[in-house]
Amino acid sequence: MLERNKRRSKQGVVLKSSSAKTVSVIVETLVQHPIYKKVLKQSKKYLVHNDTDLNVDAGDKVLIESCRPISKSKCWRLVSKVG
Repeated sequence: MLERNKRRSKQGVVLKSSSAKTVSVIVETLVQHPIYKKVLKQSKKYLVHNDTDLNVDAGDKVLIESCRPISKSKCWRLVSKVG
């Protein structure tokens, strides 16, 4: 039996959930500057497909997972709420 490939997962905060099956999630990471060694905060915004119709509002922490491309800008799907 073949195993499914490992999928990337990230944890982020919902910015808005205006459309029916799409939510906007921001993911923040900490990165150290290569020369000055200062820790910087980087953030990236993802459009996430919400096919399970989880009731998420702005400010909720969620877990997202990579998937096949659903549209031009959506290749992540919503897995669950966190906390």
